[in-house]
Amino acid sequence: TTHYLFIVVVAVNSTLLTINAGDYIFYTDWMRTSFVVFSVSQSTMLAVGAVYYMLFTGVPGTATYYATIMTIYAWVAKGAWFALGYPYDFIVVPVWIPSAMLLDLTYWATRRNKHAAIIIGGTLVGLSFPLFNMVNLLLVRDPLEVAFKYPRPTLPAYMTPIEPQVGKFYNSPVALGSGAGAVLTVPMTALGAKLNT
Repeated sequence: TTHYLFIVVVAVNSTLLTINAGDYIFYTDWMRTSFVVFSVSQSTMLAVGAVYYMLFTGVPGTATYYATIMTIYAWVAKGAWFALGYPYDFIVVPVWIPSAMLLDLTYWATRRNKHAAIIIGGTLVGLSFPLFNMVNLLLVRDPLEVAFKYPRPTLPAYMTPIEPQVGKFYNSPVALGSGAGAVLTVPMTALGAKLNT
């Protein structure tokens, strides 16, 4: 039971960390101006989380499952903003699944070699993720129009849609909470396993 509980907690916390990595570039009003930062943060979080999750289970296909969980979470978030009256394009859901499939394919093709999965698979994720998301962003309407018509209520005063300060990360309580939860997961799970024995 502890084993499966650990898998679920890791999946949820890693998902929250990934979709909030560089939170302000997850939204349309910052996406194009911060594409490099977005690509680095998201591809890194995907590779680290998916590799960890995949090696923990030892099953090829787990990385794609992990990316699918993140995609579902992101679409739920998109639906929540849409329900609040924001436009459909207000949130751009990152394309994680194809890059995760390449990671799974590497793990399977190298006969479950974890070093190959990390080096080759991680490289493939880093190279493919920006390409898939570049195509994704071409389908989005003008982000500045969205930024001026539908400003986020939590947008800090030092950030403006005209000159976004890419170096300053948006303080997200969700990201902070999920990060703290992820850090506390391992010792708490180990303690639970020890108590069960």
